[in-house]
Amino acid sequence: MTQQPADSEKSIHTDFKNSMTYGEYLQLDKILAGQARLSDHHDEMLFIIIHQVSELWMKLILHELESSIAAIVKGDLQTAFKQLARVSKTQSQITQAWDVLSTLTPSEYMEFRDTLGQASGFQSYQYRMIEFALGYKTPHVLKIYEKDQELHARLEKAYKEPGLYDVSIQALAKAGLPISPDILNRDCTKPYRKDDSVQAAWLTVYRNTDQYWDLYQLAEKLVDIEDWLQQWRFRHMKTVERIIGFKQGTGGSSGVNYLKKVLDQQFFPELWDLRTEI
Repeated sequence: MTQQPADSEKSIHTDFKNSMTYGEYLQLDKILAGQARLSDHHDEMLFIIIHQVSELWMKLILHELESSIAAIVKGDLQTAFKQLARVSKTQSQITQAWDVLSTLTPSEYMEFRDTLGQASGFQSYQYRMIEFALGYKTPHVLKIYEKDQELHARLEKAYKEPGLYDVSIQALAKAGLPISPDILNRDCTKPYRKDDSVQAAWLTVYRNTDQYWDLYQLAEKLVDIEDWLQQWRFRHMKTVERIIGFKQGTGGSSGVNYLKKVLDQQFFPELWDLRTEI
């Protein structure tokens, strides 16, 4: 028997013949129709949903990163702080998704793994765009997306644009801190390499926090993001090891060995090195 709302809730809307519903606003019909299993195995549903949820979180991360980069360029650091804080909170959620996927056992995964073919998380274009936004750029990954010309063009554009650290270093220079012209005018398609002038500038910020409070806050927001990204990578690596051991990845990578290597990548090296010097 359906319970009727209490008298105090009589204002709840129940007639949606001419109004937009919650499901329509969120386009739930499209979202919830997207879990098309390629096998009859029960646990493939878990595998699909975890990866779809992660891609939704990545969409939000990109949305906030792109806006924060634009805000820093304009000198609006307070807006950037809000957006970068949201990135970190979102990263905490996407990291916890691995805890759910780790309930998938090796025996269960092998029942449907072959249906994936060569599809792999390695091919996530949003993850590549996050790497680009954080300054890690490798041209060979663009080849993966040549099948879709529109997507390839979008990735190529992101590949050529300044990343979060590039605009943060520009903010150091705008504040009067000396930065090497080679860094300020560098080719943004190349992976960032640490620089003595950038190291000295950040050290000045950390040693004079009252004078450079906004830049100090910016630096800590960047550290938060890299910290969370590395935690995500570590949980990814351990979840893969737990489920498939040291097998080759479906996309052709070396699997766990590849994931261990990327743990050594740094995005904002001076912000980590200065901790030893202070």
